Amino acid sequence: MLFVRYLALTTLAVWLGGMVTVGLIVAPSTFSVLQAADPAMGRVLAGALFGEILGRFHLLAYGCGGLMLACLLVLKFVGPPPRTFVPRLAIVAAMLALEVYAGVPVTREINALQSQVTGPMNALPATDGRRMRFDRLHQTSTVLMTINMALGLVLLTWYVREP
Repeated sequence: MLFVRYLALTTLAVWLGGMVTVGLIVAPSTFSVLQAADPAMGRVLAGALFGEILGRFHLLAYGCGGLMLACLLVLKFVGPPPRTFVPRLAIVAAMLALEVYAGVPVTREINALQSQVTGPMNALPATDGRRMRFDRLHQTSTVLMTINMALGLVLLTWYVREP
């Protein structure tokens, strides 16, 4: 069972580390470098690049979430289960649900809005419905990832405290 616990912890580290890397390093770096290189279209290119990176990350996260659920179920039924089995299962399921929501409907709508605009979204007037909707979706995506990072830290704390 040590292997299953180790696998779950490693999977959590990959997922949590990926969120931190994508959100705090990749996104700001991508936008700052590409906008500096081409002030006119750099933001559009950065958005396309980051969208591709984020899409691939979502697939990784789905795999991590599914593997963590499987590990928890193995620990539960093959034993011994973690003392905080039910809260952990609920947190992993919630994290996976938030990830799927961010990765499917939110991303799909962001992509649909971007396909309607030829330049950067922030070039549209602040009162343009497409820009307002894009800004809300971007904020939603950021909040979902922040919640998932916080939940991942809670899980990490439990894993670290276990003997």
